[in-house]
Amino acid sequence: MPTESPTAELGAIAPAFTLPATDGRTYNLDTLRGPKGLVLVYMCNHCPYVKAALPHLIRDAIDLKELGVGLASINSNDASIYTDDAFDRMIAVSKEWRMPFPYLHDETQEVARAYGAVCTPECFGFDAELRLRYRGRIDASRKEPLPAARRDLYEAMRAIVEGREPDEQYPALGCSIKWKA
Repeated sequence: MPTESPTAELGAIAPAFTLPATDGRTYNLDTLRGPKGLVLVYMCNHCPYVKAALPHLIRDAIDLKELGVGLASINSNDASIYTDDAFDRMIAVSKEWRMPFPYLHDETQEVARAYGAVCTPECFGFDAELRLRYRGRIDASRKEPLPAARRDLYEAMRAIVEGREPDEQYPALGCSIKWKA
C-alpha cells in the first residue's frame, strides 16, 4: 500500500544536518544549497516508485542547477532489514545512475524525523532563505515512468526562483520510509 505525503507547513526553515554521501564527502545545508534554493529528495534503492522517477529526477537536478537550485537525495531507510538500501549499495546505485547530485545516508533517521518525511520519493523544495515552499512529488510517475508527465518539482522550483508561488502542491506517493524499531 503506497504512502502519501501530508500537507506541508510552508515557510518552515530547513532543519540543519550533516550527513555522509556516497561520494565520500560530508554535506550540510550550506554545502548543498544553490544561490536560489535547495531541493532535498527522500529516496532509497529498492522502492519501485523511486526507480520509475529516477530518470526524471536526474534530468530535473541538472536543469535546477542551471536555475541556481541545489539538489541532494537522502536515504533514511533501515538497512538492517532492507539490505538493498545499505550504504555500499547506495554507492553502487549512485555510480550506476551517474547521479549528478549527492546521495546522503541518514543512518540514524534523525534527519527524516526532523523533516517529517514519510515516503520515497518525497521532495522538499526550499527558497534561497531555506524556507519550505514546496513539498510533494517529482511528477505523476508511479511504478512506471510517464514520459510526458508534467515536471511538478521543476515547475514549482522555477516559480520559486522567479519569486512566484508554485501552482500546486502535489503530494508525493511512494513506499513508506522503513523506520527502525
